[in-house]
Amino acid sequence: MRVTVDYNNMTSAVLGEKGISPKKLSSYRLRAAKAWKYVQENRGKDELYMGWTELPYNQDEIVADILATAKNIRAKFQNFVVLGIGGSALGPTMAFNALCHLHYNDLPRSKRRGPKFFVEDNVDPVRMHDLLDIIDPAKTCFNVISKSGATSETMTQYLIILDLLKKAGVDIQNNVIFTTDANKGNLKKISDEYGGIKSYVLPDGVGGRFSELCPVGLLPAAVCGINIKALLAGAEYMDRLCRTNRSMYKNPALMCAALQVIAMEEGKNIHVMMPYSDNLKYLSDWYCQLWAESLGKNVTLDGTPCNVGQTPVKALGVTDQHSQVQLYTEGPFDKVVTFLSLKKYAQTMPIPHGCENIPDVAFLGGHTMEELIQAENAATAFALTKAGRMNYTLWIPELNEFTLGQLLFLFELQTAYAGAMLNVNTFNQPGVEEGKKATFALLGKAGYEAKKKELDSNPANDPAYII
Repeated sequence: MRVTVDYNNMTSAVLGEKGISPKKLSSYRLRAAKAWKYVQENRGKDELYMGWTELPYNQDEIVADILATAKNIRAKFQNFVVLGIGGSALGPTMAFNALCHLHYNDLPRSKRRGPKFFVEDNVDPVRMHDLLDIIDPAKTCFNVISKSGATSETMTQYLIILDLLKKAGVDIQNNVIFTTDANKGNLKKISDEYGGIKSYVLPDGVGGRFSELCPVGLLPAAVCGINIKALLAGAEYMDRLCRTNRSMYKNPALMCAALQVIAMEEGKNIHVMMPYSDNLKYLSDWYCQLWAESLGKNVTLDGTPCNVGQTPVKALGVTDQHSQVQLYTEGPFDKVVTFLSLKKYAQTMPIPHGCENIPDVAFLGGHTMEELIQAENAATAFALTKAGRMNYTLWIPELNEFTLGQLLFLFELQTAYAGAMLNVNTFNQPGVEEGKKATFALLGKAGYEAKKKELDSNPANDPAYII
C-alpha cells in the first residue's frame, strides 16, 4: 500500500537534452540534504509553524474525542456544514471527495455514513442563499473554523447562521462547534460568553494549508465516516520513510522537491497536477494552495530580494485531455506535469459489446472503464514525453484512508523541502495581507483609516480605457 514516485520522464535518459541529466540531478544532492536537515532539525517548532510534522504522533486523545463527537453528530443531525476558507475548507472538501461516494449527499440516509455534508468557503450571497434553501438550520451542525475568529469571510457566515439559529429558538451550543485557538481569539471569547461551546484546537504550530490532519480536517472526515486513524497512520508511514532518508534517491518527498526546484530554475514555472481519478479532483485544489502560498515569495530568509515560486494548475484526466493537453504538448516549455495514477479503482465497470458494425466503437466492448482510463493516462504521459515535456507519476496502489494520508504528508514534506531549497519562509503568507487590509478599509473597520485614505487617493479609472 505504498505510494511510489516514477520520475523516469523527467530524465535525460528518456527526454534527451530536455530532461535532467544524472550529473545535473546529482549536483542538487547537497542542497537537498541541507533542506532535509533543516526540516528535520525544526520539526515540531511552533514558532516556525512546523507543528504539523508531529500531527501523526500526538493526537490520540483528540482523535478519541473527535470520534465520540462525530458519532453524536451522525445520530443527531441531518446536515453538517463547515464554515471556513482557505485550508479550513479545501482540506475537508478534498478528503470528503476522495473517500466518500461521489454522490454522497444524494444517497438515501440508509446508504450514507453520516449527515449530508457541505463546505461553505466563499461569501457569494447566492451560494449562501441557496444553501439555506436546502437545509434546516435547526437540524444542522455548523463547524466554524478560524484560528483568530477574525476571518471576515468565516465570521460573516457565522453571523448569518447565528441569526437564523436565534430566530429558530435554537441554543447555539447545541448546533455549533468551533475549531480555533486554544486560549485567545474571537471564537474563544464567544464560547466564554455562552458558558462554553464545544471547541477543538487549531494548534499554534499548524498553518491553515497544513491543517488537514488536525481537528480542522479530522472532525469533518470523522462525521462522514472516514477512518481518521488510518488517515493518520498513512501520514506516519510516509513521514517515517522520509525522515529516515536524507538521500533524495531514497526519500520520495525530497526527490519530488528536488525535481521541481530544478525545473523551476530551468524556467518551468508552471506545475500541473493531473489526477486520473474523479475522487482526487479536489486534491489538486488543496495542493494548489499548499504549493502557491508556501513558495511564492519575494524575499529569502536572509532578506535578499527574490521572486520565486511555481504556479500550480489543476487538471483532471481524462476530462482535461480534451481541454488543456494540447497546450501542454505543443505550447511553451514552461510546465511540469504530475500525474496521480491509480493502480486499482474502487469500482469496476465493464464495457458491453455493441455497435459491432461500427469498428470505431465496437473495439471498446469487452474492456472495462478502468482499463480505458488507465490507458488514457499512459497515453497522455507518452504523448507529453514524446514531445519532450517533463512529467512524472505518483502511483497509488488504491485510494483509501491510508494511501491518502501518505499523499498528503508527501506533499507537505515536499513543500517544506522545496521551500528550504529555495531559502524562503515556507510557512508565512505576507502577500495575502495587503488584500485583507484593503478589504477591512473599504468596509470601515476601525484602525484602517490610513489604508482607506490610500485607497481613496488612487486616481479614478480613465474612461479612455473602458470599452
